[in-house]
Amino acid sequence: MLAIVLANAGAIATPAIAHAQGTAGVTLSGRVQDAPSGAPIAYLTVELRRQKDTSFVAGRLTDSTGAFVFTNLTGGEYLLRLRRIGYAPLSRAVFVGQLSRFLDVGVLRLEPAAPALDKVTVTATREEVANAMDRKNYTLADNIAQSGGSVLQAMASLPGVTVTQDGKLQLRGSDKVAVLIDGKQSALTGVASQAGLENLPASAIARIEIITNPGAKFDANASAGIINLVLKQETQDGFNGSVGFTGGAGSLWSRRDNLPDVRAQRLFTPKLNPSVASNYRRGGTNSFVRADWLYSPTMNKNEFATRTYSDGRIITQQLLRNRRTDYATLNGGVDHTFDARNTLSFSGLLNREKILDDGDNPYFAGAQNTRYRLWQFLEDEVKYTAFASTVYTHRFLQPGHSSPSLATTRFTAKTSATSLPIRCRPSPARTPSSCSPTNILAT
Repeated sequence: MLAIVLANAGAIATPAIAHAQGTAGVTLSGRVQDAPSGAPIAYLTVELRRQKDTSFVAGRLTDSTGAFVFTNLTGGEYLLRLRRIGYAPLSRAVFVGQLSRFLDVGVLRLEPAAPALDKVTVTATREEVANAMDRKNYTLADNIAQSGGSVLQAMASLPGVTVTQDGKLQLRGSDKVAVLIDGKQSALTGVASQAGLENLPASAIARIEIITNPGAKFDANASAGIINLVLKQETQDGFNGSVGFTGGAGSLWSRRDNLPDVRAQRLFTPKLNPSVASNYRRGGTNSFVRADWLYSPTMNKNEFATRTYSDGRIITQQLLRNRRTDYATLNGGVDHTFDARNTLSFSGLLNREKILDDGDNPYFAGAQNTRYRLWQFLEDEVKYTAFASTVYTHRFLQPGHSSPSLATTRFTAKTSATSLPIRCRPSPARTPSSCSPTNILAT
């Protein structure tokens, strides 16, 4: 009782006693318990702050008995804060005097609190590279760096895949590679034929599967391996869709100036790729349609050559080819799942590819003040491709075994107009007959 009286009677204490005990810090202690059960709460965070401005002073964790201790405290007004998940927060004001070196706040009881959450959303992202037993999967759906170009450009950045200077696709150094679309051969691709991949937008591809050791069910001509392009499809119930747009500026300057009287090089080469997709799923039936358009003007070729002959003549040549490519793709289909082991799928793909080339091919004397000829050309090519397939798949009870039945139909139409018009412009000192290619350098 004497200690309690001294602690609360600071007004009647002598100044000598207050000064002697105030030089040593005050120790503040207490215990934390669960209010309903009275059990100690271990490893709970206890904060000590100043009551005036709530500035942080110190923090402690309760031990296994729920006790905590703060040492070397100066006199003043403090605030104890106790927080823990599952309990309501508790704040307690504490006054630390100068007459006692020990202050016990007693037992602090926390009331349980169980806040109710509206909902919990768990999201997961598939890795961009995944290894399976017989293949490697590369995801393009969330890869911004690869989604803006063509499929051929995206494949060129994959390990083991290379693209030659003439646009031929190679896998592990061999061009004996088959390219499939959704596991089926298409009129766009095949063994040693990947011309359609240059203009097929990568935004339409969900992932690329590389099969380096194909099984017996695949084409035997693909000795180097198989690359399977999996198109995007929506899996949500009801009606849903998406609209996308990808663009780029392309080249903005020229590496070398043209020869005299040659039309301007195409410097600004924007690449535009809008796309739209819609999907409707109800029960076991899913229908989808997707459309892509790729607009890509480029400077396809700009070559310079200088020939020196034994008689001292020097001929300078330039071949400039500006190209504009329009590539439209429409893909749709219907899938119906009868049960967990039987699925019927019908899909179709229609695309239109138009390539327009215009360029100049001049020949000059060494000083470039005498032109032998200027050949200006225009090449226009349009290609239509249609592909349809029906697949019935039955999965056996043994995992990994299935029996697909495939029926496909392909149609390809191509129209072109080559080198129209051809304009041959010789110098005034020469006759038109000397403008033929065989007579340009012979005269």
